[in-house]
Amino acid sequence: MHSPLKLSRRHWLAATAGAAALSRAPAVWAQKKDRVLRIGNQKGWLSLLKGRGTLEKRLAPLGVQVAWTEFNAGPVQLEALNVGSIDFGDVGEAPPIFAQAAGAPLVYAGATVPRPALEAVIVPKASAIRSVAELKGRRVALNKGSNVHYFLVKLLQKHGLQYPDVQPVFLAPADARAAFERGAIDAWVIWDPFLAAAQKTLDARLLADATGVVNNRAFYFTSRDFATRNADVLKIAIEEVNAVDAWVEKNKPAAAGELSSLLGLDRSITELFVGRASYGTAVVTRQILAEQQQIADTFFELKLIPKKLNLLHAAPVDLA
Repeated sequence: MHSPLKLSRRHWLAATAGAAALSRAPAVWAQKKDRVLRIGNQKGWLSLLKGRGTLEKRLAPLGVQVAWTEFNAGPVQLEALNVGSIDFGDVGEAPPIFAQAAGAPLVYAGATVPRPALEAVIVPKASAIRSVAELKGRRVALNKGSNVHYFLVKLLQKHGLQYPDVQPVFLAPADARAAFERGAIDAWVIWDPFLAAAQKTLDARLLADATGVVNNRAFYFTSRDFATRNADVLKIAIEEVNAVDAWVEKNKPAAAGELSSLLGLDRSITELFVGRASYGTAVVTRQILAEQQQIADTFFELKLIPKKLNLLHAAPVDLA
């Protein structure tokens, strides 16, 4: 007897094959005329790409227009993808896991190189906590179900602790910062630029970053329908994102200044996180999907998602 997962997968493939057969002629026509790449972006790297206009220039000969919509967080972008409002966006490690668990037609389009220095556990400068092991029994703030949630689990394991050994306090970044300032929590697990801002303006002390613990990649996503019909567009989009990465790596002071204006942050803050980031974006491989599979399995064990996932179901359509 087939498992429910395999059975639903077979039905899905049959359904999509039938839909493709019915719409083949319009899809071919659409590839030749009046195509649009609708990008959902957060303030950051994609904003740099938008400002340059290089993607529009690359896609113009293909008859493809680009439309931009700004969002304040990755999960909101993924919801827009789910309802068909955007075709492409940027996000951290965790939100795609939740989107796939909720049935979104998500496909990974690209991934950055590992960037472990961009997330860390911080404590107040005067804190008596000097090691990760000393977090046992402490109140640790984090954004539930985010990339730092996974990081904390793996960091504790590396230092001989388990997740139940700490007292997690689930707070969004702004609320966590306020709690950190007034001493209501003992430690805060956070990512850049919030991390850099806490170091620069609150004099927070870095207890441990994700180096040697997790990779902390960023991802670019699309829908299965768009990926199937627009492989050429996605290839160019990832190439242009990587070109921005290459420019930032060689022009960090200028990039820090540009991001300072975009994010409304003091330049010293953007200089800190631009300086410690790693740069490069490429296609998603089986190895990268295996990394995401580990995150999905961990979230299932923590009962953050309702079912086990197969990350190959969100693989790029041309993955060999």
